[in-house]
Amino acid sequence: MTERRRLARVWPMPRVQESAAGTHTPQPLTAGQQARKLANLANGTTLLGLLLARAAGTALRQGPRGLVIASGYTWRIPFAGAFTVGNVVICRIRAEQLLNQPDLLGHEEKHCSQYAWCLGLPFLPLYFLAAGWSQLRTGNPAAANFFERQAGLAAGGYAAGGYADGGYADGPYVDGGYADGPYVDGGTPRPAPGGAGGIEA
Repeated sequence: MTERRRLARVWPMPRVQESAAGTHTPQPLTAGQQARKLANLANGTTLLGLLLARAAGTALRQGPRGLVIASGYTWRIPFAGAFTVGNVVICRIRAEQLLNQPDLLGHEEKHCSQYAWCLGLPFLPLYFLAAGWSQLRTGNPAAANFFERQAGLAAGGYAAGGYADGGYADGPYVDGGYADGPYVDGGTPRPAPGGAGGIEA
């Protein structure tokens, strides 16, 4: 019996909706994307991501390049607008909005690859260790975080020295809505609840 069938018997996977026409055209996976997908299935992190997405009541949709997009995340923790667990990209915005932000989706996809390179769950303590080190050095959990820097600070909504002008460069939720422009308050750098980046888990 294959590993996939064995997993399906233990935990039935939720049905993943196909993306709406025009959002993205499914392309065959490259060898690297297929390897990442299989690695994150084998190491259990994609399964963990699907469990989290199901528990949080998100809408699941097949994304590009072997990703699964879980949209409509409303839990307060983690304090991020988008984060990844295995090959599952969990976001607070609608899937269509994420698909229309290729830089942010690419940033989250790099975190998916980091899960595979770290052999799954070891990514989590390594990430939080890097975030703590960054916080101590810069006062910001992302600015000197190895994993965020490798995924691209600007693509994830971070400025190189911290948060852009106290907020996010890619447009966080402002007054309950999503802003397309930068958030500028001139305050102390801090994460915004609906921002584009944040502490990944």
